[in-house]
Amino acid sequence: MPLEKCPQSPVICEQRVLIPNEHGEKLVGLLHQTSSKKLVILCHGFRATKDDSILVDLADAITKEGISAFRFDFSGNGESDGEFQYGSYRKEAADLRSVVLHFSEQKYDIIALIGHSKGGNAVLLYASKYHDVPIIVNISGRFALERGIEGRLGKNFMKRINKDGYIDVKNKKGELEYRVRKASLEDRLSTDTLFSSRAISKVCRVLTIHGAKDEIVPAEDALQFAANIPNHELRIIAEANHRYTGHEEELASLVLDFLRSHLHQGTSRLRPKL
Repeated sequence: MPLEKCPQSPVICEQRVLIPNEHGEKLVGLLHQTSSKKLVILCHGFRATKDDSILVDLADAITKEGISAFRFDFSGNGESDGEFQYGSYRKEAADLRSVVLHFSEQKYDIIALIGHSKGGNAVLLYASKYHDVPIIVNISGRFALERGIEGRLGKNFMKRINKDGYIDVKNKKGELEYRVRKASLEDRLSTDTLFSSRAISKVCRVLTIHGAKDEIVPAEDALQFAANIPNHELRIIAEANHRYTGHEEELASLVLDFLRSHLHQGTSRLRPKL
């Protein structure tokens, strides 16, 4: 999709972009275009969208540095096509692949992938498979994927899903929020975070940021990423929760400092091959 003509002003152009994934589903995103072809792609977490305030704030901070940014909805989320899936870690990495290839074909220089929560898992899984983006930022991703399930699905979830083939997750009012099918749960449980972390190229620079008071994903998961990713830096924000409430500026500052330091070190050999 061609870029809209930008007005000659400090205002950054924003353009809605539709990108087909490998299943023919349309992924919907928003491109924050600056005068630079350098691009950072931002990925949302579980049951979130491209309009998550964490992604919106990071896109704003990145574009103020003169770098373009793109935030999008994974398939089955937000405005994108497809059915919502509980697991879908591999599919989200494949969605991200479609986005990377689209912008590479448009001659963008994709310098970084940034993901929050489950989006952090998506960017790390991408890096383990494709080895073509030089900077990865994992914000509050989960290392131990076997944990955190009971809190959403309830006790004896494996027994119930083996019996019925699915579990319906309802809100406090008893209204259906989403259905978890057995295959989707198995996708999560079979995603090997240890293997994928160790498979990331030593040339790829990875930053993990985590809140010490994260109530969703324990900060110890960040230590596991740090222990297993070859070229890794770890930053723990002492008082931050999973959404960095009250620590938004500190989060943005850590991300920008990491981007700046590695961009100044020169061009990486990692680039998408079309």
